[in-house]
Amino acid sequence: MSQPAKPLHRLAWRDGTMQAGTRIVADEVPVAIVHDGATYAVMMASPADLEDFAIGFSLTEGIIETPDEVDDLELVETDLGWVVRLWLSQRPRAALTTRRRRLTGPAGCGLCGVESLSEAVKPARPVGPGRPLTPLALAQGLDAMSQQQGLGHLTRAAHAAAFLAPDGSVTVREDVGRHNALDKLVGALARSGLDAGQGAILMTSRVSVELVQKAAMAGAPILAAISAPSTLAVKLADDAGMTLVAVARSDGFEVFCHPDRILINEEQTRVA
Repeated sequence: MSQPAKPLHRLAWRDGTMQAGTRIVADEVPVAIVHDGATYAVMMASPADLEDFAIGFSLTEGIIETPDEVDDLELVETDLGWVVRLWLSQRPRAALTTRRRRLTGPAGCGLCGVESLSEAVKPARPVGPGRPLTPLALAQGLDAMSQQQGLGHLTRAAHAAAFLAPDGSVTVREDVGRHNALDKLVGALARSGLDAGQGAILMTSRVSVELVQKAAMAGAPILAAISAPSTLAVKLADDAGMTLVAVARSDGFEVFCHPDRILINEEQTRVA
């Protein structure tokens, strides 16, 4: 597989002079996800952990329910990018055929726009009770995620998604796109048998609608990110029963819905 970062020559203005040198830059290539010979989507992504990406994307899109529903997977590198070919078992194959028929229609029919808007803001899947999390555990998880951001530290141009397990261990995946990073993480968890419903998903980005939807598809009861959420992301998380933590930094964090999963001793709590 090609490297997710490459050295590029550049000129840098430093101390009043132009200096020649190199910078390690994140690689970004087209990645086509192909199910049973038909291209489902083409996305710009980092060329790393593409098996996790394809499985995770298929899970969060609702195409498959478990990795076992993929009979075979093949990575093909081309001059233009990567093609990930997945062959599905009977159940997801039939469901995917029905979905393609539903999405196919005449352009400009009016209802097409309504259906696409509905798809974009579809409710997030309800999540289970999960396990509570202490502020200290959250802080340690965010710190561990930062320490494992190899591509991010090298290029300053990659997002990370991490799973904080009950034992404090952290699984991390990176990509130039925040949605891709989360799909890679979801795929990695599913392929390794880790239950997202027993921990928390951490993100280095803002909280968007898509991240809430994908985290909910994975079954994560807690989603925490270092930046702020959008209003619709908060609403979807609230409706799904998900604890949404944002602006999570070294000096604290903010909880926007379902704070009951954050364990804080009464003597430490003070509401201003």
